[in-house]
Amino acid sequence: MTETGASGPDPAGDVDDGGTRVDLHVKLLDERVVARAKDRGIDVLVYAPHFTRLPEIRERAERFSDDELLVVPAREVFTGTWRNRRHVLAVGLDDPVPDFISLDGAFGAFREQEAAVLVPHPQFLNVSLGVEDVRTRREDVHAVETHNFKLFDRQNRRGRRLARAVDRPEFGSSYAHLHGSVGEVWTTFDREIDSEGDLVAALRDGAPRRVFRRNGPRHAARALAEYAHLGYENSWGKLERIFLSGTEPTHPSHVAYRGRFDDVSVY
Repeated sequence: MTETGASGPDPAGDVDDGGTRVDLHVKLLDERVVARAKDRGIDVLVYAPHFTRLPEIRERAERFSDDELLVVPAREVFTGTWRNRRHVLAVGLDDPVPDFISLDGAFGAFREQEAAVLVPHPQFLNVSLGVEDVRTRREDVHAVETHNFKLFDRQNRRGRRLARAVDRPEFGSSYAHLHGSVGEVWTTFDREIDSEGDLVAALRDGAPRRVFRRNGPRHAARALAEYAHLGYENSWGKLERIFLSGTEPTHPSHVAYRGRFDDVSVY
C-alpha cells in the first residue's frame, strides 16, 4: 500500500491505514465487485453509474449491501452541454437530479437536499470542474479528488494543487469502470461509517481522512486498462444514445422529473 499525500509526491512504503476504508466512486456493481471489495478490505463503496436514475441506483445498492460491505448510492451528474460538461458527484440525495442541467442548477438542487458534493477528476479534459468553478462554489463543495485511479500522476498532482488552492478536503477513488479496479484507491476516515448518513456527515463535516492506493506492476497495468476505457466512455455511440433516444432516463425532459428542471435544462 502507498499513501498519496495532498501536499507532495506520493510517499512510498507499506502503511497501516486503520479506520474505515471507503472507495468513494465506482461505476459497476455485481457479485464480483462485492467480492473484490471485501478481498481488498474495503468497508464502504459509493456506487454512481452513468445515466441511471437514483431509485434504480438505490435499489441496487441496497441489494448488494450486507454486514461486511455498505454500498452507498450516489449520482455523478453531467452538467452543461455534451461539449462543455462538468461532472459533479453528489452523495446523500433523496430526490433524483437529472443530467444536462446548468452547473448552478445542479448545485442548487444539491444544496436543497443537503447532499455531500464532491469534485471528481478535477481539471480533466472538458468534463471536470476547474479552479474557478470550485472557488466560486467553495462553500457548497465538500471535497476534491486528489487521486483518481483512471488518471496519470501528473493529472492527480493537479487535483492536489487545486484542493490546496481552494482549501477543501481531499478524497481518492478507484473510479472503477472495470472489475479489477475496485479497491485500487480508497479513502480512509478516522471514524466508523455504518450508513449513508454517516458517510454524508463525514464528508460534509470535513472529517479527517487519508488517501491510499495499492502499488506494483498489477496496479499499474490495471490503471492503464482503466485509462484505455476512456475511448469507449466518450464514444459517439454514447452521444447518439442520449440525443436520439429522447427517453434517456436522466434527461431533464424525462417524465419522471415532472418538468421541475425545465428552467435549468441545457437541452
